[in-house]
Amino acid sequence: MTNPTTTAGNGAATGAKSDHEVAQVASQENVALPPRKHLLDLDDLTAAEITDLLDSAEGMLEIIGRDVRKTPALRGKTIITMFFENSTRTRVSFEQAGKILGADVINVTASASSVSKGESLLNTVKTLQAMQIDALVVRHPHSGAPYFISNHTDASVVNAGDGTHAHPTQSLLDLFTVRSHVGDLTGKKIAIVGDVLYSRVARSNIIAFQKMGAEVTVSCPNTLIPDEWQLDSTLGSETGFGGLKLARNVDEAIDSTDVVMALRIQQERQDAGHLPSLREYSDRWGINAQRMALANDGALLMHPGPMNEGVEISSEVAHGAQSVVEEQVRNGVAVRMAVLYTLCAPGKSTRLAGGGDEAQAQA
Repeated sequence: MTNPTTTAGNGAATGAKSDHEVAQVASQENVALPPRKHLLDLDDLTAAEITDLLDSAEGMLEIIGRDVRKTPALRGKTIITMFFENSTRTRVSFEQAGKILGADVINVTASASSVSKGESLLNTVKTLQAMQIDALVVRHPHSGAPYFISNHTDASVVNAGDGTHAHPTQSLLDLFTVRSHVGDLTGKKIAIVGDVLYSRVARSNIIAFQKMGAEVTVSCPNTLIPDEWQLDSTLGSETGFGGLKLARNVDEAIDSTDVVMALRIQQERQDAGHLPSLREYSDRWGINAQRMALANDGALLMHPGPMNEGVEISSEVAHGAQSVVEEQVRNGVAVRMAVLYTLCAPGKSTRLAGGGDEAQAQA
């Protein structure tokens, strides 16, 4: 649950400042931030930058609601999605986002690439860089891989999930979904329940919701939180998650909350011995109708997917009136459109709604 030890510089050339370093300098000197080149995490984005991306996604949502979902905003741009882990929602939504914006989208999987023949990640990136691509969307099992890639390519790099570290676009779409229902997130109470230790979504969402002023509480088994965290405590600022509450049990976490998010048990990342059984986990931490009744009236139920129904969430609530899981998926396309457009068309207006005239003019 800490930043990767990999150098987090975002400049492609040696000596170039990372986005994080640029943001620090801009903040100290009280100057406007230049356009971002990469989206690797949310910890170095300001609340204003996050709000701009969410506002842009509002316009993108209007576009995907049209009968003809197409705009030439990124015509002539080439986007490659490179996934070293299985994915449905994230990979497809990035592909759809790029194509709706008019870009050429090429999908690369590890099993179908030269990586399966022993080629290094660096050589793969250099090969793609030689093809003059504009953006590279990367999912990788090792935390920090997108940071490494960003130092070796001129293309914009988007982190689509790296190990147990971060999943920034998932957090943005979660923020977007909640904001569309409750408006300003300041003071809203968010409960995140499940596998916090291995979940990159948990880490990114804690950061994202806290940046937007929400109060976040987590609940999980003792074996699925970082060793230095203690249940029934509030973390200090030195942890990087200052103000995060660790509930004694799931009922305490959900009580009087505005949003409940269940996390998938990351069995593919876990060693043996974390849980006695999935049945016991479901009994003690699973989100069901009885537990949702503890939340505020009209509280939202979320899940980043894929869902293990009957384990971390019951089918009754997963498909119930409070669930916004399908809405999260739909919003993911709009948010990823906003991210790709912001990175690939820096300096242009992100307001592409209103009939598409502006997009036509800019393309």
